[in-house]
Amino acid sequence: MVSNKSLDTFPRDGYIVMDMGDMEIWDGADLALIREMFTRLVDGAKHQRVGIDMSSVKYIPSGFFGLLYDWYERGIGIRLYDAQAHVREMMWFRQFFVDDGRGCYELTAVTCRDNAVEQEDECDTLQEVDILDLSDSNDQLEVAGLHS
Repeated sequence: MVSNKSLDTFPRDGYIVMDMGDMEIWDGADLALIREMFTRLVDGAKHQRVGIDMSSVKYIPSGFFGLLYDWYERGIGIRLYDAQAHVREMMWFRQFFVDDGRGCYELTAVTCRDNAVEQEDECDTLQEVDILDLSDSNDQLEVAGLHS
């Protein structure tokens, strides 16, 4: 069900950006609103690049990254603008968003995993995410205690 509540949007760098206003702490209802806005922007208005102004945001519910990644997997470009330090220090943020040096962070399919916050600027080459193919080796399962 789509709510009557809506977020303001504005264009920036070829993206349509949701203005979160003064919403510092998001709850499940805010996440649902963001999901609805993505649907309106992507499915309704056919935007292929969506951003979120994060300048006021201090806390994000755990489902936020999953929501963004779902849209990313559909081929939608995702950017977060002006994220505060607390948000930038979150593990998923450090691992999957690339800083353009101008306050813009783009979701990518690569990661700077194992990057400490202090080393964030030193990650100049991104590595592709390793995917473990368990079908090739039962030895890995036995070592982990998962083999039956």
